[in-house]
Amino acid sequence: MTILATLVVLGVLIFVHELGHFWAARSVGIRVERFSIGLGPRVYGFTRGDTEFVISAIPLGGYVKMAGMDDEVMERIEGGRSDDPDEPGADSPETPWPAPARAPHDPSGDFDAKPVWARTWVISAGVVMNLIFAFVAYTVVAAGWGSAESDTLRLGDVRAELLEPGTAALADIPSGVDLVAIGERSPEHWGEVREAFLELPAGPTLVRFAGPSQDPGAGLVDGSVEVMVPEDREARIRILQALESWLDPVVGNVEPGTPAARAGLRAGDRILEVDGIVVERWYPFTRLIQARPDTPTTLVVERNGDRVELEAVPDATEALDAATGEVRTIGRMGVLPMPPPTAWARLSPADAVVYGARQTWGVTVFIVDFLGQLVTGRASPRNLGSIVTIGEISGQAAAEGLPVFLSFMALLSINLAILNLLPIPVLDGGHLVFLALEAIRGRPVSVEQRMRWSQVGFVILIGIMVLALGNDFMRLFGL
Repeated sequence: MTILATLVVLGVLIFVHELGHFWAARSVGIRVERFSIGLGPRVYGFTRGDTEFVISAIPLGGYVKMAGMDDEVMERIEGGRSDDPDEPGADSPETPWPAPARAPHDPSGDFDAKPVWARTWVISAGVVMNLIFAFVAYTVVAAGWGSAESDTLRLGDVRAELLEPGTAALADIPSGVDLVAIGERSPEHWGEVREAFLELPAGPTLVRFAGPSQDPGAGLVDGSVEVMVPEDREARIRILQALESWLDPVVGNVEPGTPAARAGLRAGDRILEVDGIVVERWYPFTRLIQARPDTPTTLVVERNGDRVELEAVPDATEALDAATGEVRTIGRMGVLPMPPPTAWARLSPADAVVYGARQTWGVTVFIVDFLGQLVTGRASPRNLGSIVTIGEISGQAAAEGLPVFLSFMALLSINLAILNLLPIPVLDGGHLVFLALEAIRGRPVSVEQRMRWSQVGFVILIGIMVLALGNDFMRLFGL
């Protein structure tokens, strides 16, 4: 399952990316000589028109070989085959796949013969296609299954400092009860709780709750509070930020190289205490950690039925305070909670399109922010993963079902798009830098300079790959 899922993920995303380059090249009259999925030696291929379509042996990338596009760079860096019979990889009597028949050379179809805007469009099209794929995948999931929501009505905490005027009574709802009715609506999961507060008419609204409370001495409760739902949508969103669904304080994932990893926290650990303070829910745990930047902190966790005491020093990081709107320094451990059961909230076709766009934008912003944190040192390079991580998560996502698998492919497609925009020669971003310099200078960067910088970029890329692969092996061996 894992191997098959990995091949599907990589194959589809590489195909989508290179298809963008292919279509864009054809749209501006550039002749495409080869369309390859994979790098290195060719495994299978056929020819249609002027283009040779091949599957190559190394499934870690692909390329579109365009006429006149820096042949030396393409052949040596991207793995294309040379047309020179004296060079390794050229067709020979021993090669079982004949080279496609070549028409007389028409320089008007060369990549380098096209204006800067056309070449920029061709280079950018792979990234554009990856973003389009992500949007379509998220939209298909939303239209076919809905949006993934926490399958719970249980209230964890109410942050009174975030409540709007007229809604202070929400803070009187005991922790641990279910929100059984909001106005005339009876929600079935947390997504419908959110929808009720966003869509109900403004004015007085009764919020009913029932169930066993976690507040001391409350026991089994059944009651209600009346709140004034504001007209302003932003005010309604702040109410939702104040309401936190119940989430058990169980670690779901530990980021490598973080204080949690150094302290010895493991997935499956249940947080019991933070510096002697009993923890029953996830969000109070995170707030206790946020209040301790760069401060030695004692954690007590339950692991396989045993109490284990750990020492951690949360990293200091800057974050926006939702209550005050100010940036403040908080502590960060580098752990994620065990995800709750999922319910799928049905969406209309129009809402599915909006959902797809929001998800694509949100993930894009998140990844760009993460890269910024890597550059500034706020995020650890240990968070980088290689083909091993991709394979592992691909198998897990496939086991969860098609909607989760498609969502993971959308996430990875956005990753591929953004990483390809990095200004590293041999990546699309590096090519765009060369084109920008050409537009500014009025003449192209020489082939020799592009070749030298491409070799530097290739070394950088290999270094990143080695780092990511090393992270995965260290994680696998618990280092």
